[in-house]
Amino acid sequence: MPDYTDHAGTRPAAWYEGLTEGKDSLFADREQASSDIRYRTLTYEVTDRVARITFDRPDHGNAITADTPIELAAAVERADLDPRVHVILVSGRGKGFCGGYDLSIFAENGFAPDGGAAPVDGTVLDPTVQARNHNPWGTWDPMVDYQMMSRFNRGFSSLLHANKPTVAKLHGFAVAGGTDIALFADQIICADDTKIGYPPTRVWGIPAAGMWAHRLGDQLAKRLLFTGDCISGKQAAEWGLAVESCPADELDERTEALVARIARMPINQLIMAKLALNSALLAQGVANSGMVSTVFDGISRHTREGYAFQLRAATVGFREAVRERDEPYGDWKRAQFREDAEG
Repeated sequence: MPDYTDHAGTRPAAWYEGLTEGKDSLFADREQASSDIRYRTLTYEVTDRVARITFDRPDHGNAITADTPIELAAAVERADLDPRVHVILVSGRGKGFCGGYDLSIFAENGFAPDGGAAPVDGTVLDPTVQARNHNPWGTWDPMVDYQMMSRFNRGFSSLLHANKPTVAKLHGFAVAGGTDIALFADQIICADDTKIGYPPTRVWGIPAAGMWAHRLGDQLAKRLLFTGDCISGKQAAEWGLAVESCPADELDERTEALVARIARMPINQLIMAKLALNSALLAQGVANSGMVSTVFDGISRHTREGYAFQLRAATVGFREAVRERDEPYGDWKRAQFREDAEG
């Protein structure tokens, strides 16, 4: 007779055990590889079956730099491969989730390099190359632009394409490029007063990720992108963009309750459920939406109006250019996030 002494079926509710637990585990007697990876734009830790990726540029509104998509994708892959991790939680340190791209680099000082983690000299990501490609009096190469922006999308979309569930916890603000990240997550939970939207559609930007219609449907997505208006976290939940919103002082507790419920599920069940549901989402044309939107985002920065905004920002500063852009809509104010973190 076979010896079933160590079989999972002999233990109560063994399906709730982790992949590394039990003598019959595939990972039995295998030690976790030590890792001391340091990131420039985020932090990473694993607790209670949750991989916690936290954007960590609070003094800059967690604004996106060239390192952000590379490090996000690497952290997501790290969590995906870790048998201890059941769910991936992405959040932002400080006053908000993410205020978008660090456009002070793009609009004011010509993509000045900041000593990024990966060498980019002589590539399409070279700051000098991109500065030349954004010269209003030069010739724009749309594919050099596309090669740059598509790589940001590729990194952000790791949240969608990860095997394991991903949850974005939004507070304070998730605007412009910050929404390109958040909308790739499988679940969004947010504070009631979170500011969410893509104001750059008013000039100098189209959401390159192309996820708005997939998450909100046609009419509601157009309602936001035709105006550049933002909605609150409470509205996001009412519209179906977020699965839940709550008062800001309850967000941590409610988020932990959500990820704990997800983390209790077996990893294989989570992966199969995500793959099955993603198959429908991908069939809607997510990849094509991202490609078209990325091209149009580049075009929007090289129109007559786009050049006017860029030159105005270079002349009077990005903050003032944003004020002039938004004041006619009645929603400009000295924002809670850095005004040079957007787009």
